[in-house]
Amino acid sequence: MRIGIDARFYGPIGKGLGRYTQKLIENLEKTDQKNQYFIFLKKENFAEYVPQNKNFQKVLADFKWYGFSEQLKFPRLLRKYELDLVHFPHFNVPIGYLGKFIVTIHDLILLNYPTIRSSTLSPFLYWIKFTAYKIVISSAVHRSRRIIAVSRFTKDDILKNYPRIPEEKVAVTYEACDDYCLFNFRKDDEILPRYGIQKPYLLYVGNVYPHKNPERLVMAMKKIEIENEQPRLVFVGGEDYFYERLRGLVEKNNVKNIVFAGFVPDYDLDALFRNALAYIRPSLHEGFELPGLEAMSRGVPVLVSDYPCSREILGDGAAYFDGKDVTSIANAIKNIFTNEAIRQELIIKGYEQAKKYSWRKMAEETLALYGKIIFR
Repeated sequence: MRIGIDARFYGPIGKGLGRYTQKLIENLEKTDQKNQYFIFLKKENFAEYVPQNKNFQKVLADFKWYGFSEQLKFPRLLRKYELDLVHFPHFNVPIGYLGKFIVTIHDLILLNYPTIRSSTLSPFLYWIKFTAYKIVISSAVHRSRRIIAVSRFTKDDILKNYPRIPEEKVAVTYEACDDYCLFNFRKDDEILPRYGIQKPYLLYVGNVYPHKNPERLVMAMKKIEIENEQPRLVFVGGEDYFYERLRGLVEKNNVKNIVFAGFVPDYDLDALFRNALAYIRPSLHEGFELPGLEAMSRGVPVLVSDYPCSREILGDGAAYFDGKDVTSIANAIKNIFTNEAIRQELIIKGYEQAKKYSWRKMAEETLALYGKIIFR
């Protein structure tokens, strides 16, 4: 079989999508010695991927995500390689590609949170772009031979938004996490001051888009004082429009116990995790709770919004709060700061929960789906 994988998101440039694509390819290389793979990459990540299996070949596909070249030129390149199947790990499937394909849908946040606050575009341009996204997603969902959802929550969301799709068309293959304990020659007490961090603190890592619910988290921190000690909240994430807007909220409400650490490389990030009292994730909607699992694998207690996906993925390895209630968030934070027994229990349960997921298993299940589609 000749299988193509759209790996333009491969690696750090694709963030969560990049991690999924990278781990899929790495583990397919380990599990499949029969089929021939063509890995389509952009210039930015072409050198980053080095095939470890003789059946895997790199192909330059330097087409911008969500752009016209993706829709017009990418299908021609795919047809050139006479592929039996293409796997698109994101919904941006070229409408003009008519061959067999499978698509991974990580979430439908775009459809569930169609808000101007999620974009820096003008209202007019935003709604044009939103309409185009809806068309592309709908096309991918209806034309694909199978859909991979990364959780039962996402599968249910797909079936709710596209009721004509038969349930058996959507397969669930869970993502996983790795233990990111990286060597760093600097001591922790040298690393933390570099980012303006003092103990004790909670850690938040990632972007601060509206559905991530960072505003309520900030307002919860304003309500907290524990025996005259003010715990801190550390935000880790690259500076952008949304972080700038969150800074404005902090300043406007005079919240003193917030630290914006900016971008932190992995070799320093480990120290931030090791020294945190807990990792907190107030998001109201995700397709999979990968950051929570990653925190658990590092031995960090996890506090998270209580909604179906977080319960499905994190189980009893996390402590839950109502993400729409500032008081509930504040109480969960107070509890983790004042109750060491709860912290230790969450650490133990978190380790066990993270072990339930495997990138290798994800790749094997995906490979089985390839076979079912090609030989139908």
